[in-house]
Amino acid sequence: MNGWKTMPLADACEKITDGTHHSPPIQSAGVPYVTAKHIKEDGCDFFSDPWFVSEDDHRAIFSRCDPRPGDVLYIKDGATTGIAAVNRYAFEFSMLSSVALLRPRAAVLTPEFLCHWLNAPLVKRRILDGMVGVAIRRLTLEKIKAIRVPLPPIPEQRRIAEILDKADALRAKRRAALAQLDTLTQSIFLDMFGDPATNPKGWPVRTTGDLLESASYGTSEKSEATGEFPVLRMNNISRTGDTDLSDLKYMNLDEGERDRYLVRTGDVLFNRTNSPELVGKTAIFREARPMAYAGYLIRLRVNRENDPEYLACFLNTAYSKRVLRGMCKSIVGMANINATEVQAIRIPQPPVRVQNEFACRVAGVEKLKSMHRNSLAEFDSLFASLQHRAFRGLL
Repeated sequence: MNGWKTMPLADACEKITDGTHHSPPIQSAGVPYVTAKHIKEDGCDFFSDPWFVSEDDHRAIFSRCDPRPGDVLYIKDGATTGIAAVNRYAFEFSMLSSVALLRPRAAVLTPEFLCHWLNAPLVKRRILDGMVGVAIRRLTLEKIKAIRVPLPPIPEQRRIAEILDKADALRAKRRAALAQLDTLTQSIFLDMFGDPATNPKGWPVRTTGDLLESASYGTSEKSEATGEFPVLRMNNISRTGDTDLSDLKYMNLDEGERDRYLVRTGDVLFNRTNSPELVGKTAIFREARPMAYAGYLIRLRVNRENDPEYLACFLNTAYSKRVLRGMCKSIVGMANINATEVQAIRIPQPPVRVQNEFACRVAGVEKLKSMHRNSLAEFDSLFASLQHRAFRGLL
């Protein structure tokens, strides 16, 4: 590491603590309450999905962690453990115990350098090897305090962080462009068809079942690390209506099972069981290679008089989400909607030629999204290379 000394975080930081270990009631207003879901590698994003607690609960929590601008917020348990972000908020907020607070000593460590170092893939993998627990994997404060951080001179830390910040800004621009394209499809839908809640264009109203050739549940067989067919599960359906193929499992299917459990291009996949805010996630399958689908998904295959792009986008409208929330049944924190209920949702039915025109416009958006995803992948690769060189002292 180019002669850099290292130091345990316990010595490099003047404070290491975490948030509350009990769950205060969440309110619609009050004092901001930051959890792991608000911590992302490109920063702490409280305002996209704000949570609040009462003033009394805040005072009890704040006395423990006292977050300040320049602190590093570090996820220490759950699915996103290991992500760090520098706190830029000047206002007071409370934190859940899934978030650790690291306050670097100004004389030896800058928050920006520490944040980039913690987020570097090789560093993160090494740290996560120290996680404990079975059902919920986590880093303890003792483990975090024992992590040894490299300490180049402060001017060098600032130079490295500045280079990585500039490279990361390019990735952020691509992510922002993709986010805008995600909303563009919904905008096109509303422009062409109007709000389904009011049906201003007077399309005939059917049920979703009237638009379908079939509605089928996926396989309940367990998927494995290897197999002939990739398996789409509920985590492969994104909030924005895309299929995310970054984390796949596999299975083998007998010849007689393939028609029932394989999806084909144009099939609509509906997530029937999930947390209340995620149940009903819907995506259209656009891949050419055959894939299986798991039992928490319903495969909706439209008939010849309708276009799957129209149905998929309809099910992702704000109107459909409200309808689905009113329909779903919750058991032990999980919500469920069955195939019969999905098919009973009322839907305006434009002529198929209008649906096809919408599908053509969506195809143009998808082409742009593909270009931005490819560009983002290149920037991600560049950024990873810069990180690797930076923390070996080779920048």
